[in-house]
Amino acid sequence: MTLGELATRLGGTLSPIENAGIEFGSFVTDSRDVPAGSVYLAIKGERVDGHDFANAALLGGAVCAVVERTQELPCEILVPNLIEALAKFGRSIRAEFTGPVVGLTGSNGKTTTKELLAAALSPLGPVLKNQGNRNTEYTSPLVWHDLTPGHRAAVIEMGMRGFGQIRHLASISQPTIAVITCIGTAHIEKVGSRQGILEAKSEILENLPAGGHAILWREDDYFGDLVNRTRVPVTTFGSSPDADVQLVGYRMKSWSECAIRLRHGGEEFEVSLNAIGRHMGLNAAAAVAAAIRAGVPFADAVSALATADLPPMRMEERIIGGSTYLVDTYNASPDSTVAALRALGEGTAAGKKIAVLGEMRELGDFTESGHRLVGKAIADTHPDLVLLTGGPTQWMHQEALAMGFPSGNMVVWDTLDLDAVKAKLVDLVKPGDVVLVKASRALGLEQAIPEVAG
Repeated sequence: MTLGELATRLGGTLSPIENAGIEFGSFVTDSRDVPAGSVYLAIKGERVDGHDFANAALLGGAVCAVVERTQELPCEILVPNLIEALAKFGRSIRAEFTGPVVGLTGSNGKTTTKELLAAALSPLGPVLKNQGNRNTEYTSPLVWHDLTPGHRAAVIEMGMRGFGQIRHLASISQPTIAVITCIGTAHIEKVGSRQGILEAKSEILENLPAGGHAILWREDDYFGDLVNRTRVPVTTFGSSPDADVQLVGYRMKSWSECAIRLRHGGEEFEVSLNAIGRHMGLNAAAAVAAAIRAGVPFADAVSALATADLPPMRMEERIIGGSTYLVDTYNASPDSTVAALRALGEGTAAGKKIAVLGEMRELGDFTESGHRLVGKAIADTHPDLVLLTGGPTQWMHQEALAMGFPSGNMVVWDTLDLDAVKAKLVDLVKPGDVVLVKASRALGLEQAIPEVAG
């Protein structure tokens, strides 16, 4: 794409106009890491204004900068509002695509489900998808820049940081199929309650076209509410016999692989995934349900799940010094932490099972009750040893003790102390042990994993 075309799609003004024929290859938002031939987006954040670094970005290799106020750069595209300009850009390319577009949101499992969806849709041909977690108002529209004539379907993950954001993202990608993985508690601080989560996530359903489909979890507490907000046919997934795509079997094959069995329309097929946890089976069922509605035969969609490129730091197995670490620190909510503890409990270890848990952030008024839910799960799944770090984990500790978990099997730090956790792991972990490491992304709890355990 040339800078002239980019300016037109953004609704901006290119200066100087003589640069209209220059081609660019990618977008960048960090002036410290600028690929040659890229376009720099000057984002004005709460603490940092990207305009202050626009000149450095061009000196570092960017061919142009998109700005909201002129910086008198050698090459810039001036737009009134960057978010709206990027939305125009994404919509202009989306309008040229006629294949199925699956919009995906939910409190947990979005990025993993996105990868499973891309795999399940792959029998149709190449699938456009968000790279990594590019799911914000700045990064999601840029996915469409990667569209090629060969793409046959698209999967667009949509994040939620408040009311209206998913509505905005859906207005850009205009999904023909919408998937909501669940109405949980992740980022509940942004909208105040699970009812608020329901309101925000269901924005993806508002503008589905005639002939579109909604893919919903049959056992969701808010299933009925979601159905009432949907004006298109609904396809369900879940463990319930009432689900259209039903998870009828799950077994762990190792700490990095499971086998799942799915049923639909009287047929059943089994496939192995490079992941563990029954929640992964539900994510896979959601992906297959959407793929069926996009035109992929059931058997082909299930078989293709085996090719999914699953993201790191989601129950990622790392073998260190003969012990197994399950690194699940991309993010954490009560729902995902309980699911991780259950996966730890279901597997077989030659040595001890150890859970290292940090606090879960962005829970707002749900902070205490959310941590107490995890404390109950600790008692239910009964790891051999639990290490807790960070103030809110006191509620995990209290609830686990109240449910009968032995006090001698827990170590608690009132504040986040990665060095202390690492020292304790070096002292305690032996070959054959399995260690779950789970916390919100901001904690960086994976840094406490020893380079050589035991």
